[in-house]
Amino acid sequence: MKSEKELFSFILSKVAVNSLIEEVELTPKPGLVDRVNTGAHQDLTIELMRSSAESLAETFEQIAYVSYGRNPSQSLREEIAAIGRAGEKKMFEATNGVNTHKGAIWAMGLLVSAASIGKGMYSIDETVAIAGEIARFSDRYCPDSSTNGGNVRKRYGVGGAKAEAQQGFPHITQYALPMLYRSRASGLTEEKARLNALLSLIAHLDDTCILHRGGSKALSYAKKQTTTFLEFGNLDCLHVLNEDFSRRNISPGGSADLLAATLFLDRTQAERPVDEVRNDYEYSKLNGGV
Repeated sequence: MKSEKELFSFILSKVAVNSLIEEVELTPKPGLVDRVNTGAHQDLTIELMRSSAESLAETFEQIAYVSYGRNPSQSLREEIAAIGRAGEKKMFEATNGVNTHKGAIWAMGLLVSAASIGKGMYSIDETVAIAGEIARFSDRYCPDSSTNGGNVRKRYGVGGAKAEAQQGFPHITQYALPMLYRSRASGLTEEKARLNALLSLIAHLDDTCILHRGGSKALSYAKKQTTTFLEFGNLDCLHVLNEDFSRRNISPGGSADLLAATLFLDRTQAERPVDEVRNDYEYSKLNGGV
């Protein structure tokens, strides 16, 4: 019999990976990989994105395990950062060097850690607040290297993924989740509710992936177009926006990462029978899985 700590870590990891896969499979998405096409990306496929997500299962499980029942601290921040960097290496091995989920490892890793600190008892507001507290600690062992996100933050004066996390993921709590809930309440399908949540993120987020590819003009254009779609509510024409974004090389990858994080937070509020999850855990161990 596995301990509750091991079981919970497995559950959280599974929810995190499934959230990443659910994000990539959501269709159609403007400029992003989905079940129909690869959007603005020439080096990505949906199969590669799925493999990347699955390669991170052990990473999220380890983050959950070391965080379980602890308090936010600099030492915890540095422990999960080290696990995250090891996870990046596994991701690159799975994708032959293609960056698929580097940003998602940061956001999802913090949320997994925060949820595990609360042993699954935290509300969404509590989880994002704890994640922000963790993110505000420094990582003294972070390699001093240039990144696309860092360069974009300096050039355009935006906060990026780092600030989003340190502030407690305001674009999730103020835009994505409220839109998801309103869309469900209005009777939309789950797929359309999630698409609306994604559009709300693109419409409000200073997405560093868009800025990296196309600069401030591309970001302004993406925000304007998605705001228009939200105002008119015609998601059946979203494939037109996908073609437009793809042609303009606009890829809202930061928004996609936050959508996956939104789905994770939403799912952590749902309960599954412990015996069902425990059986999943034992089956996975017997078959060489997580």
